[in-house]
Amino acid sequence: MIEVSKSEREISGGGLQSVASYIRHYLRRPFSFYLISLLLIAIIPPFIFSLVILKRSLDAQEQVVTSLLKASTGSVTRIVEREVEGMLTTLKVLSTSPAIDPDKIGTFFDRASVALADSDSDMIMIDRNHNLRLNTRFPLGTPLGKGSDPEIERAFTSATHSVSGVFFSEASGRWVFSVYLPYMASDGEQYLLGLTQDASSMGKAVNRETLSPGWNAALVDRAGKVIASSDPVVRSGEPFFLKTLPAISIGVGNVSANGTEYRVASEFSVVSGWRIVAWAPREIVDQPMVSSFLWLSLGGVLFAGIAIAGSLTIARLLTQGVKLLALDARRLGAGEAIEPRRYVIAEVEAVSAALALAAAARTRAEAEIRLLMREVAHRSKNQLTVIQSMLAQSAASADDTTEFVDAFRRRLAGLARSTDLMLANAALGVEFRELVLGQLQPFMPDDQNRVILKGPDLRLDTQMAQTLGMVFHELSTNAIKHGALANPAGTIMLEWSMEEKMLVIRWRERGAKISVSNKARPRRGFGTVVIERMLGMALSAELERTTHADGIEWLIRIPRDGGDSREEAAS
Repeated sequence: MIEVSKSEREISGGGLQSVASYIRHYLRRPFSFYLISLLLIAIIPPFIFSLVILKRSLDAQEQVVTSLLKASTGSVTRIVEREVEGMLTTLKVLSTSPAIDPDKIGTFFDRASVALADSDSDMIMIDRNHNLRLNTRFPLGTPLGKGSDPEIERAFTSATHSVSGVFFSEASGRWVFSVYLPYMASDGEQYLLGLTQDASSMGKAVNRETLSPGWNAALVDRAGKVIASSDPVVRSGEPFFLKTLPAISIGVGNVSANGTEYRVASEFSVVSGWRIVAWAPREIVDQPMVSSFLWLSLGGVLFAGIAIAGSLTIARLLTQGVKLLALDARRLGAGEAIEPRRYVIAEVEAVSAALALAAAARTRAEAEIRLLMREVAHRSKNQLTVIQSMLAQSAASADDTTEFVDAFRRRLAGLARSTDLMLANAALGVEFRELVLGQLQPFMPDDQNRVILKGPDLRLDTQMAQTLGMVFHELSTNAIKHGALANPAGTIMLEWSMEEKMLVIRWRERGAKISVSNKARPRRGFGTVVIERMLGMALSAELERTTHADGIEWLIRIPRDGGDSREEAAS
């Protein structure tokens, strides 16, 4: 079961890795692709939101326009109804005159002419045979013939007043309309009193000033003929060009005619029986919406184009910068020198500067490595020379094999300790005190107060440290064999200081047992060779050896810059 679960996990993990690898491969696109995608993400939602706001604004505007149209048609309706009601009131007043009897027709004519002198209406009287008995437009007694209104009979049968549609008056030669009031004369005959107006006089009711720009209005009678219109093309007496109108008494709708779509508002007048119609082509009504949409679209496309062009420019700059960075990176890999470039984009310029610094650091590191390799080769040769000398001297001074091996081993150990110190402190140099302790440690007595070290903090370069390390090893060896450390009471005083660009080292042993023969003819072993020859030759040192009654003393003066030394006093 454990193996199965493990396999399932491996399959699942492999599947996820495959999916992730596929996604990474699919999404691997140029920088311009992601920059443009980011811009589109930033542009498209606000554009859609603007369209939504525009649509809501246009809907609200449509409601406002509808309300204004209803108000406009209502205003026209009220003007028409006031005019008709005024004419009807005039009829009612004149119908009560005692002079309305046929035998007093002259008196009635005069009175009606005076009453209508300042109006646009003319008084007519029609008998039951549809003959015009009078018309205040013409002198009394002028032959008038029959009435031209086809709705006269309907007016006779009406119990109350009636309003005609538009008709052509044979008497006046104009398109007119009439308001009728039937009455019964004293002789028992039935007559129609009517007020007639030119249809053009109702043009004041459909004035363009009461309508929105681009809209027209017309008064249409029950037969669908135009009474008056604000559009000069739509003339009085002609059939209204819109055959279909909204069925409701007050409404707004869309009507097609002659291949054109119209926005139509209509209202029905109960007093006159006419219909007030306002219309405008849909392209004019929708023009604000279309214009707003076009401007929004044009602005969106324009700004998107500017943004995309700017993005492509930025992407081009970035791409060029990245290509140059890639070229510099290949040059860095090849170990070539790189100069920082100037870029338009600060981040790319920072990367270029970092590559230039990395190239300079690599050059310095390679130079340092080559120097270190030469230094290692040089030190290796020096150490081989030292080891050869140690071997030759140990063999020459040893009485038997065991003594030779022991002496050679100790000398190699001292050299190794000096080498360890040099390797550990290659960059900073070797601390003088640490070098001395490293060489004296194998020979240190139980009472460490017998060895006194006194001097300032001082760092030595590796060449000087290696040579001095062998010197202190040999001095310690001699001290434990023949000098102060060869008995339980002797002491060693090691002092060092810097005096006039010279490193001064004083090694003084006390309490040593020195025989007279040794004072007269000091023994010159390997230690003496190292101290007098190698130290003097390698470091240009001045040496002074003094044999005191209680021990030997060495005074060593080394030039500060001798042997390419780089010692420096530490704080």
